[in-house]
Amino acid sequence: MKASVGKGLSRSIEDYLKVIYKLEADSGSAQTSAIAEALAIAPPSVSGMVKRLAEAGLLEHSRYRGVRLTEAGQHQALRILRRHRIIESYLIEQLEYDWHNVHQEAERLEHAVSDALIDRMDQALGRPSHDPHGAPIPTPDGEIETIHYVPMTDLDVGSAGQLRMVGDKDSERLRFIASLGLRPGVAFDVVARQPFHGPLTIRLEGGREEVIGYELANSLQCERSGGDAK
Repeated sequence: MKASVGKGLSRSIEDYLKVIYKLEADSGSAQTSAIAEALAIAPPSVSGMVKRLAEAGLLEHSRYRGVRLTEAGQHQALRILRRHRIIESYLIEQLEYDWHNVHQEAERLEHAVSDALIDRMDQALGRPSHDPHGAPIPTPDGEIETIHYVPMTDLDVGSAGQLRMVGDKDSERLRFIASLGLRPGVAFDVVARQPFHGPLTIRLEGGREEVIGYELANSLQCERSGGDAK
């Protein structure tokens, strides 16, 4: 099976590799239960696919360490992430899609389009380094920027920050975030926060204030800055 590893991977395998990559990035390894939950698949089915992918040289599986991608598996995962994020960027920048409804379109298209078309899209966009949700776009060589963002909830009252990245899966959440005037690159100041995981109040450029619930604020990846949003 190792000889068949390459650009002809099935949609199912590509989905597995992408999910495992994201779980690894978050926690260092991916447990089969977490993979099953992310893909909405029964754990026994995941165990069978994990065995196949290990035999193909795309991942390593240890009972105690969980699942980890090999170098070959990581390269394939970054390849599909690159396709997804360039497609999202193209749909928004060139076809005027709203950022809250491109994820599912990109999920479908990422498995179908050719690498040559992805490169043409990338060129037409000016070779962007990040997608519209702020996620870094892997290079054709399989390199990706290491990010060092923090949740908005980590910022103290009186500090300034800049929104850098938001998740792209929840369309209603994205619609709500946009209604608050929040996009990657938007600067803000934290002006108040309630205790016990209460909401935060932020001030945006122009002086407008918005109240952000703790759960939402904790999902917004930000960069600390020394400036002031006023």
